[in-house]
Amino acid sequence: MATIVTVEDTYPGVDAELLNKACHGWGTDEKVVIAILAHRNATQRKLIREAYQDMYDEDLVNRLEHELSGDLERAVYRWNLDPADRNAVLASVAIHKEPHDYRVIIELSCTLSPEELADVKHAYHCRYKRSLEEDIASHTSDDLRKASRIGLISLLVGLVSIHRYQGDEVNLKLANSESIILRNAIEEKTFNHEEILRIITTRSKPQLMATLNHYKDEHGCNMTKHLKDDRDNEYTETLRTTLRCMSDPIKYFEKVIRNAIKSSGTNEDALTRVIVTRAEKDLEIIMEQYYKRNSVPLDHAIAKETSGHYKKFLLALLGKDD
Repeated sequence: MATIVTVEDTYPGVDAELLNKACHGWGTDEKVVIAILAHRNATQRKLIREAYQDMYDEDLVNRLEHELSGDLERAVYRWNLDPADRNAVLASVAIHKEPHDYRVIIELSCTLSPEELADVKHAYHCRYKRSLEEDIASHTSDDLRKASRIGLISLLVGLVSIHRYQGDEVNLKLANSESIILRNAIEEKTFNHEEILRIITTRSKPQLMATLNHYKDEHGCNMTKHLKDDRDNEYTETLRTTLRCMSDPIKYFEKVIRNAIKSSGTNEDALTRVIVTRAEKDLEIIMEQYYKRNSVPLDHAIAKETSGHYKKFLLALLGKDD
């Protein structure tokens, strides 16, 4: 469930005019930017951008990028992009940064519908003139002599390439047989076997969950715990992250936020990514999970670990304007 408190019956032209005034004069009025944009949904923000372009012959996103700075600039910039375009930007940043952040690719492939993922791939191609699959492969192939690296590329490319079946049908016999394949791979440490990649990247989510549940019933713990024994292996850890994100996105995103806040120096990039991408989806449930796990409201934790207008913007997206 969404957390942003949306103001209804707004006028895009009025919002565009107020934002233009906030961006000119003696310094940018960040309070006005936050008061407007943190309380407009994706459709409203798109209309504001269109009105701003018509009225001032200028791209609002570019203007805000020029006027703002630091963590606030990054958060506002990503918030104001269309969702597909935003995810394309997040994917590109994750692929090109050092070290690579494979979690972003996993999050997109495991939480978006096939249609939404197709929109992201189209936006990626329009923006960067290359396919998402091409960039994943070219920027993760540092050392193809390592079997784990080959498996990693195959896993990530497979996750974004396959159009998963969206139905609810589950074949329990198939779940049983494929859970055995997964267990054998664990025991033999052949995690990058083509059968493992096929199961993880092609099965519908209900079918894969049935397989993982059967695995747990047969062996007394989740497959991810067995993979924990090989956490130093980059491919194995990526596989583990994929299973966690697909199995329980709420717990997964709660952990991303928790780690971002608890890290030595707040990881603002990860924190911003989750809040901006989930604020209009399921951030309220993630907040509930965070409180259940940490006994501290998420807005209190964020207020403690961030500051200034960046803090105000994040809290507004949480529905907790201070």
